[in-house]
Amino acid sequence: MVASRTGGLTPAAHFACSPARTPFARSPFARSPFARSPFARSPFESIEDPHVANIASQIKRNRQNEKRRLRNKSVRAELRTRTKNAVAAAETGAEDSVEQLRLAVKRIDKAAARGVIHKNTAANHKSRLVRRVAALEAAAAETEAEAE
Repeated sequence: MVASRTGGLTPAAHFACSPARTPFARSPFARSPFARSPFARSPFESIEDPHVANIASQIKRNRQNEKRRLRNKSVRAELRTRTKNAVAAAETGAEDSVEQLRLAVKRIDKAAARGVIHKNTAANHKSRLVRRVAALEAAAAETEAEAE
């Protein structure tokens, strides 16, 4: 006779005779559904892969990718900062709002040229930013006209 995984009982009989092992009971060693995976990481953490490559070319590739990831992260952060500055300047009606917009668009173009973001993504970012700034300036001009 071949022994089965459940000790010779069918799965239904195994659950019937073992009250602690009902279909809804959890093992004491089961992980919480909200627990983080041991391999999960924040996008801002350095990559510490538990599976280190043995091949020299792959080790070098991993090193290069990590440097690029960190460089790209700082470029993206600067894009967000420049965009926020341009929008804030337009909201307050600052004198340098046109200059802030120009700097934001310049950084978006540079990021696309360096391959940090795709050129179509850059075009979308610029379009949205210019429309947003124009709407803010129009609203500011409209409230100024009403005040007079």
